[in-house]
Amino acid sequence: MVTLNDIDIINGCAENDRYYQKLLYERYAKKMLAVCMVYTGDTYEAENVLQESFIKIFHHIKNYKPSGSLEGWIRRIIVNTATDYYRKKKRIKFSEVKLEDVHSDEAGSFDVDSFAVKDIVAAIQTLPEGCRMVFTLYAVEGYTHKEIGELLGISEGTSKSQYSRAKSLLKDKLKKNESISAERYNV
Repeated sequence: MVTLNDIDIINGCAENDRYYQKLLYERYAKKMLAVCMVYTGDTYEAENVLQESFIKIFHHIKNYKPSGSLEGWIRRIIVNTATDYYRKKKRIKFSEVKLEDVHSDEAGSFDVDSFAVKDIVAAIQTLPEGCRMVFTLYAVEGYTHKEIGELLGISEGTSKSQYSRAKSLLKDKLKKNESISAERYNV
């Protein structure tokens, strides 16, 4: 829910008041830069996406409806800007991977809860761009494969295969890191 302070900031931003724009930016920029980093994997690109996003936020804030979370509204703009950024640049390279070609979990279960968040985020950032985008949109942001396909201009099947490939790559990366840590600490 929006606090009175948020309403003041929103109203000030809607009037293009630089003071209120600065307040809004200072309140959300650091957290949203982290979101941008997950999508871009590169600080320079993440900062570009963040800047472009805040330009959109300041331009459209007059349309914000205070019935929802301001942070959620800002995050949605950040995510859309990140996906637009890659679609425009045509940098995402999606490979068609058949689902049956991707490793299944037949070899046993894998407990992702045994890893620190920073290790998981670091592993996500090492994924190929297409896998990283689909994985983040699906697993973190909660988009459906159909929505991801529309956002990124790919088929629903490609989204599903990229997600499956991302899970497999993450699992392999985290298992490898786990065994390295075990060896290092003689566990």
